[in-house]
Amino acid sequence: MRIERHPILDIPENREKVTIYVNGEPIEAVKGEVVAAALLAAGYKTFRKTPKYHRPRGIFCAIGRCTDCALTINGVPNVRSCVTPVEDGMQIMIQDGLGTWE
Repeated sequence: MRIERHPILDIPENREKVTIYVNGEPIEAVKGEVVAAALLAAGYKTFRKTPKYHRPRGIFCAIGRCTDCALTINGVPNVRSCVTPVEDGMQIMIQDGLGTWE
């Protein structure tokens, strides 16, 4: 199941498949869809854990206003996955706490 409509981003009409890596594991995604949509389609519900109590967080607002969907993407921590388009070969890490720069 994929997200077909998004409140602020265009979903690409060409559905070109690409591979992204989540914690080193390859998953299939659609080029141009947002990272959060690709992760949800692959069965991921937890995108990060809170810094103090390490409680799981996932998608919440889906428009880039909160930080519940923050991931480390291509070595950059705290990237909002709900507004970041997928690119082939993207390296994604589920974030524990605030994340660290690589």
